[in-house]
Amino acid sequence: MLGLGIESTAHTFSCAVIEKKGTRSKILSDVRSIYQPPDGQGIHPREASRHHVKNAAIVLSECLQKAKVKVNDLDIISYAAGPGLGPCLRVGAVVARSLAFYYNIPIYPVNHAVGHIELGKMLTGAKKPLLLLVSGGHTMLLVFSLGKWRVFGETLDITIGQLLDQFGRFAGFASPCGKRIEELASKSCNYIALPYVVNGNDVSFSGLLSAAKLEISKGLEDVCFSLQETAFAMIGEATERALAFTREKELLVVGGVASNKRLAEILTSVCKRQDCKFFVCPGYYAGDCGSQISLTGLLESSVKNGVKIEDTFVKQSWRVDSVEIAY
Repeated sequence: MLGLGIESTAHTFSCAVIEKKGTRSKILSDVRSIYQPPDGQGIHPREASRHHVKNAAIVLSECLQKAKVKVNDLDIISYAAGPGLGPCLRVGAVVARSLAFYYNIPIYPVNHAVGHIELGKMLTGAKKPLLLLVSGGHTMLLVFSLGKWRVFGETLDITIGQLLDQFGRFAGFASPCGKRIEELASKSCNYIALPYVVNGNDVSFSGLLSAAKLEISKGLEDVCFSLQETAFAMIGEATERALAFTREKELLVVGGVASNKRLAEILTSVCKRQDCKFFVCPGYYAGDCGSQISLTGLLESSVKNGVKIEDTFVKQSWRVDSVEIAY
């Protein structure tokens, strides 16, 4: 089967084609265009959606060309239905609906977070992991049980991605800011004490963000180092507690922040102590991409038919633990 996936939840508009044969899936193409806000500013939903509208046809055309397929070769079309920014979500949904209606192709709304999970599993070979989802929209520890991904811990306020981006914008960086903060953090080993808040398996980053902003005059490299060390240690503690409790023997990290090398070092140490295999989604596919949407739609197509055009939807808030998974 051939599936087209369309991702447009935030700053990225992406299309990907995946070929699925039995239990094996192959990414034939994955093309992206990313909205870049001005330095020091975050994603403006209206401006990001305008970027998506402008680039949608270009990205789609290049995606099909690289995969060497035509639209009428596709067996299904999937789109990210949420969670995400409303104006951005609607662009992807409109493109998917238009193609599905005109070419009479089954259409599947996909949960963006489930897409991160399924693509991470496919690319790493993880079978039954404790799942750490770290991105701009999520900071969650998840375990699959009884047909759903169950939340075992999460942020109580802002996500790890929001922490990094909001601090970075305050420092004048361009969004997304994680790479720049990681680069500056690697140049220091001078730790500045910052708030450390872990409640059971839950974490809180808002106080850490406020304190880091106040310390920025002490040296940007030192504050970036301290911010990373504190936030990632909090995530590491919650993750280790979850592994000890669930006794899972695999840890899989997905989402845009999964590409951070310092976070990987901390979690590698956690897995060694817990006698657990460590898997992390490859950097190129850790962030938002059409592949995560295409793969999840193909998996769903094995157990259910697509929805009617009039039943397609977008949800700005669509929790991963509300999604029933039957495949």
